[in-house]
Amino acid sequence: MPFGDEAVRVDVMCGRSADGRWWCDRSISVKAEELRRIGLHPDQPSAVVDGSSPPQWWHAEAERRFR
Repeated sequence: MPFGDEAVRVDVMCGRSADGRWWCDRSISVKAEELRRIGLHPDQPSAVVDGSSPPQWWHAEAERRFR
């Protein structure tokens, strides 16, 4: 992982809904300085999509390989 433990924060929230079912939600945050270091901060030009999306077959193949 390109980030140190002190740069990442993971929050987990769980509870019961009104109908009694359990729910859980996660939030992962990375410090802005760390994102800037690798060129992913939204204020940097390299973080903006400037081209077209890959073709649909590319996404499908990535999904197949992931599984």
